Amino acid sequence: MTQLIEKYLRYLRYERNYSPRTEISYSEDLRQFSVFVESELGQSDVAAVDGDIVRRWIVSLMEAGLSARSVNRKLSALKSFIRYLLRIGELKANPLRKVVGPKAKKPIPSFVNDGDMEHLLDEEDAENTFESIRNRLMMELFYDTGMRRAELIGLQDVDVDFSARMLKVTGKRNKQRLIPMSDKLVAQIMEYMQVRDSEVENLSGYLFVRTNGGQLYPMLVHRIVTGVLESVPTLSKTSPHVLRHSFATGMLNNGADINAVKELLGHSSLASTEVYTHTSFEELKKIYKQAHPRAKK
Repeated sequence: MTQLIEKYLRYLRYERNYSPRTEISYSEDLRQFSVFVESELGQSDVAAVDGDIVRRWIVSLMEAGLSARSVNRKLSALKSFIRYLLRIGELKANPLRKVVGPKAKKPIPSFVNDGDMEHLLDEEDAENTFESIRNRLMMELFYDTGMRRAELIGLQDVDVDFSARMLKVTGKRNKQRLIPMSDKLVAQIMEYMQVRDSEVENLSGYLFVRTNGGQLYPMLVHRIVTGVLESVPTLSKTSPHVLRHSFATGMLNNGADINAVKELLGHSSLASTEVYTHTSFEELKKIYKQAHPRAKK
C-alpha cells in the first residue's frame, strides 16, 4: 500500500495542486491506516481492505480518544484515496461503500437569554452621539431580525420600507428575503437616520456608515458587538453570530413555528434551524426541573 500512497500524494501535489499542509495531513492519515491494516492482517495490501477492517480502524481511533470530527476527517482522506484507486484501476469495487463515520455531536450555540438581552438594549445611553446611537441600533437590529453580520453591513437605505414595516435583506448567494420590523425598531431607524444625515458627510447609500460616511467593515462590527456582549458574564463566546443565535432561540422558546424561524434566518435547509431546538429543549428541561414537584426528587 505504501507505493500507492506515494503515487496518490504525487497526484495531489502535481495534478490537483493541493497545498503542502493538506498533503502532509493526507499522508499522515493514510500511513496510519496502512500501519493499522498491517498490524491487524499481517499485510498492507490494498486488496485486503474491506469495510470490516475500516470499521475496526474507526473504533480504534475513537478508543484512542479522537473526536468524531477528527475521525471523520481521517475517513475522508481514506475515501479520497480509495476513489483514486478505483479511477486508476487498482481496485474493482469500493470497500467503503457501506462504511459510515461516527456522528459528530453538534455544539449548542451560545446565546443571550431574553432577560439579559432586554437589559442590554434598554440600558440608558449616556453618550447619545452618532456612533453610540448607531451601535445601539445595530445591536437591536441583530437581535430583532437574526440577520448575519454581512447582511447588516450590506443594508442600504432603499432596503428599508417604512410604510410596509419591512426590511429587504440580501443573504448568501444573493438570495433576498423580507423581515418584518416592529414599530419600536422603525422609530429607532428613523432617529438614527436623522442623526446620521445631519452629522455625517459623503454618505454612500448604506444604512450603517462610519463617521466618514464609508461602509462598515466586518472587524469593526465584531468589535462593537463584542464590546457590548462582554458585560454578559454567562457567555462563553461574544460575536454578532451570538445575537443571531439569541434571536432564533428566543423565537423558538416563545412558541414560534420552526419553519417561520427558518424563513426569517434565511436558512436553505430546516436542518440548519433545528440546532436551535436543542437549546430550546434544554430550557424546557430546566423549567421542568424547577417547576414539577416530582422532578426534584
